[in-house]
Amino acid sequence: MPLIPLLKLVFGLLSLLILGTAVWLFWTWWGGYLIPADDGVGLVFVRDTWRLWTGLGLLAFSFMGRPLVTVLLARSDTDPSTARREDGVFIDGVDASLYVERRGAGSGLPLVLTHGWGLDSTIWDYASRALGARHPLVVWDLPGLGRSKVKPSGVTLPAFAEDLRRVVMSSSDGRVVLVGHSIGGMTIQTLVRDRPDFVRDRVAGVVLINTTYTNPLRTMIVSRLLRALQKPVLEPVFHVMAWLQPLFWLGAWQGYLSGSAHMANRLGFGRYVTRSQLEHTTLLATRNPPGVQARGNLAMFHWDATGALRDLGVPLLVLGGEVDIVTRPDASKVMAAETPEAALEMIDGVNHMGFLERADSYHLAIETFVASLPAPVDLQPPGLGVVTALR
Repeated sequence: MPLIPLLKLVFGLLSLLILGTAVWLFWTWWGGYLIPADDGVGLVFVRDTWRLWTGLGLLAFSFMGRPLVTVLLARSDTDPSTARREDGVFIDGVDASLYVERRGAGSGLPLVLTHGWGLDSTIWDYASRALGARHPLVVWDLPGLGRSKVKPSGVTLPAFAEDLRRVVMSSSDGRVVLVGHSIGGMTIQTLVRDRPDFVRDRVAGVVLINTTYTNPLRTMIVSRLLRALQKPVLEPVFHVMAWLQPLFWLGAWQGYLSGSAHMANRLGFGRYVTRSQLEHTTLLATRNPPGVQARGNLAMFHWDATGALRDLGVPLLVLGGEVDIVTRPDASKVMAAETPEAALEMIDGVNHMGFLERADSYHLAIETFVASLPAPVDLQPPGLGVVTALR
């Protein structure tokens, strides 16, 4: 979603300002200056020691501030979130090569999980452990993120929806439950809008997690200001980010090391966030290409699926966070209101990344919802279609 990348950019600039100040302090310390000698005869060259030590402190923070910032901003862990991988394969997408993993070993309905923007499928670590005991799981990296590759033409919501359709087709012969967080939920709604016949035939249920139904700028905090800035400021910034990807990537890693990126990502969590969750999220957002993320944000600016859920035709569960600043609670309520007999559950005290910080509540809601769906008829996967094995 565009809000967190914008905050990362602001905090990243502050981090670079601190680094620049450190360099300036070193420079002025080394250059020193002349003052009159105590006896009044001649001049004496001196250096201010405080400039050296202050510069060293700022330099250390610029490249080693991450551990301190993480400790200050988040709770300690009892169940760390990790960027865990399992064996996966590549399938063809729309101008993309999509990385797909099968997890879980249960006999329930298969769940196909689509992550949020800037992340990758490792973000489903908790979900894989909690839901995989009863259900086959399919997790995949959105185009250009994680291990998936993409051409610029493949970074659109309609392309993502077609990619999701191909993931489903290659993963199971039967019906599946689609689960999507943030842009993952937007991708599902695009699929519902563009391929309603496929959804009715192959989807048993839909779970939308902390997502929206239209341009995200319309359903996040300070939306009026952000919409006013979209054309004159935000779109040019993201175009420049796509064009100058190496420079922005270098800045992103400096922000990661200093902890400034963690400060920005902390604003996407509520009061329950732990250190591993903040670190996991920030690491993924840093190592994924800034150019791809920028193109995805631009694509979201021109996306709308208002009303797509009215004719969904399958059960729907909408999960939102009571303090979500990226996709405000009213967006969840609008989506639920569009669909007859949709279930809506708002989780107390969580923000946009609530499915991590209150994973137990989200998993219980999903498990209860899936248990209410008709039992699967055919769970035998077709071998993931024509794929390229990852070694």
